[in-house]
Amino acid sequence: MADISAADVKRLREKTGAGMMECKNALVSSEGDFDRAEKLLKEKGLAALEKRSGRATNEGKIFVKIKDDGSAAVLVELSSETDFVARNPEFIALGGAIADKALEKGFAGPNDELNGMVTGLATKIRENMGLKRLTLVKAGADEYLTQYIHGDGNIGVVVKCGSDKPEIFKDEEVKAFIFSLALHIAAFNPHALDRGKIDPAWLKEQEDIFRKQMEQDEKLKEKPANVLDGILKGKVNKYLSEICLLEQGYVKDEKLTVAKAVAECAKKAEAGINITDYVYYKVGA
Repeated sequence: MADISAADVKRLREKTGAGMMECKNALVSSEGDFDRAEKLLKEKGLAALEKRSGRATNEGKIFVKIKDDGSAAVLVELSSETDFVARNPEFIALGGAIADKALEKGFAGPNDELNGMVTGLATKIRENMGLKRLTLVKAGADEYLTQYIHGDGNIGVVVKCGSDKPEIFKDEEVKAFIFSLALHIAAFNPHALDRGKIDPAWLKEQEDIFRKQMEQDEKLKEKPANVLDGILKGKVNKYLSEICLLEQGYVKDEKLTVAKAVAECAKKAEAGINITDYVYYKVGA
């Protein structure tokens, strides 16, 4: 039988995260061959992970990074079974590494390479985790990206704005305003940028819900059809104003809509400014 040193056991434990006895047994089984022992532990870890694969991963963190040249941003949701693991420094480092890799290679969603990075840590920690989603946002020469992470990574937002005078995006007041738009989105989670971005099938479903609610309202039963149509239209319009970003009351001044706040910022900067896109992530949503 090969002589198993305490140093080898310690080194294998540091590399794999397995228990001391598991490391020693793996080294014994592999006759002291460190690489074989590491592979054996990984195989066991993967088997253990497979058993946990059905467990819910409702915890996790959102990671957001913008490329140094401002040409792209990435949002990543890395999920875990427990909040304890979501606070693990290795888990946090993994989320950052995935974001970096996605920006470097222009990945627009999860793939085998990124999922392999997740499996490597999941095997070591022995908790089910996954790359739940990833979004790459690209910006043109006349566009500007900003990001916001809320709290401990529960919510992440990227906002993209465009201008006919992109040099204004160097202005600190303009940058601060666009950052406030990210804060607004994090707080209110709009369904869409504007009415034109709403899926007609989804909107029809909401109209049907309102219509059913009206049919159950005794006060409306005697109303003529044209009056009911007007009430329905009013309800839908009010709802759209609440869920469309540009129509929402601006977080820093609810007397203004977001569209009006953007217009005021543009007027002050003496340039056109428009929100071209945004992405909102919330853990588990």
